[in-house]
Amino acid sequence: MIEHSNASLAGLLDRAADGHEPAPEAVLAALFEGGAFVPVTDTASVVFVPGDGQQPTLLGFTDAALGTQLLPTAAGTVHCDVARLRDIMEKTGVAVLVVRSVDGQATFPEQVLRNWATYGSGAETEPAWSTDPVAVALRDALARRIREFPAVRSAWVAQTRWQANGGEDLVLYVAVDEDLPSASADRLMQVLLREEVELDPGRSRVGMLALNTTTHAGTIAELDSRGLDTVRHDPASGQVRVVSREYDDPSAAPAEDAAPQSPPRRRWFGRS
Repeated sequence: MIEHSNASLAGLLDRAADGHEPAPEAVLAALFEGGAFVPVTDTASVVFVPGDGQQPTLLGFTDAALGTQLLPTAAGTVHCDVARLRDIMEKTGVAVLVVRSVDGQATFPEQVLRNWATYGSGAETEPAWSTDPVAVALRDALARRIREFPAVRSAWVAQTRWQANGGEDLVLYVAVDEDLPSASADRLMQVLLREEVELDPGRSRVGMLALNTTTHAGTIAELDSRGLDTVRHDPASGQVRVVSREYDDPSAAPAEDAAPQSPPRRRWFGRS
């Protein structure tokens, strides 16, 4: 059943108006979870409004009644999930979505929605264990360097398939005890790729996605269930624990005399 409001998104936008700026990832996640209400004419055509420079903008509301109140010239509003919102933007050439709450608003460029659908926490992904030499190198480097980042609690290395486009990338998922976007996760990734793991341009890609230990507890539990190479960090004791199928089943790891593979090409599609 479709609710008559996206309460999560409304709360974030209203708090932003009071000076409590939410993380962009939280706003995007709320939009992808609950969608928005788009004004329409009596013939069910979408109502567009002029934006900056008089370029047309797709307008949405966090609440159906709010749309009627703020845009009484429209015949009503229809609920659209993000797939429908993006479809409208693609077919009409409108590049910007603006969503209004009672006290605030957020602007979503089409490119941001596309990137979040493909790579963000709203993306449909299939993380799997990897014996790629770069994945193993990332795991071992994490074990050496994770203590330098007290906010980082766990990290998982995965070969991830993005269902939106069928592409596959090595992805480092990083759980942090701090608000997103995470400066600790960004610094950790920089250290790994600049000082620890040598990447060669030309093969696959490496990305990073930061997760908050409270907000994304469900995603973290899902990652833990997949048997991925995992590095855990207890800042209180300084203890680091590495979990890997390689240690349980050495035959699953590449043979020592196996031909070396070229490391993947770095791509920062998942900056937090």
